[in-house]
Amino acid sequence: MDLFEAIKNRRSIRRFNSQPVDDKTVQAVLEAAHWAPSWGNTQCWRFIVVRDAKVKQQVAATLFKIKVDIEWVENAAARAISQAPVLLVICAETGKAGFNTEGAPVTDKGDCWFMFDIALAVENLALAAHAVGLGTVIVGGFDAPAVARLLDVPDGYRVVTMTPLGFPDHKGQVSPRKSLTEVIYKEKYGK
Repeated sequence: MDLFEAIKNRRSIRRFNSQPVDDKTVQAVLEAAHWAPSWGNTQCWRFIVVRDAKVKQQVAATLFKIKVDIEWVENAAARAISQAPVLLVICAETGKAGFNTEGAPVTDKGDCWFMFDIALAVENLALAAHAVGLGTVIVGGFDAPAVARLLDVPDGYRVVTMTPLGFPDHKGQVSPRKSLTEVIYKEKYGK
């Protein structure tokens, strides 16, 4: 699959069929994530592969409800996590990305640079999954400390995001994009 085609055609998938995803395919998707660039090659990411239905249900229960009009409803990603055969939980080692080899910060972002590194890895993961016919949806609205406790994530690491992984049972919808003239400036902001 052409890279630009994958970038333009990947969609967030929140419903999956029951077809299992074999370990070899999961490994290939995670290998693509692992090849992402990172600050000083720190590779701060850690991936937890969850297949156990009970654990997936417990993780899904940590998702925040979302407000639709005037009422709060279940986040659609909660169903996706329970339904997908695999849940990938992505963690970051803190105190590495954005710091020099002596542990001193090198950026004004504090200990948040790991978010950039994780985002790069997760984008690779999502594109690789799409390339092999799998669907993903990047999940951010959840109780990360609760997930960390459920999955025994040690101190010094943070749960950053997660994505269900499986074969889509629907075709995702195209989200509208702003025109390039709205988001690209030349020489100075707004120009």
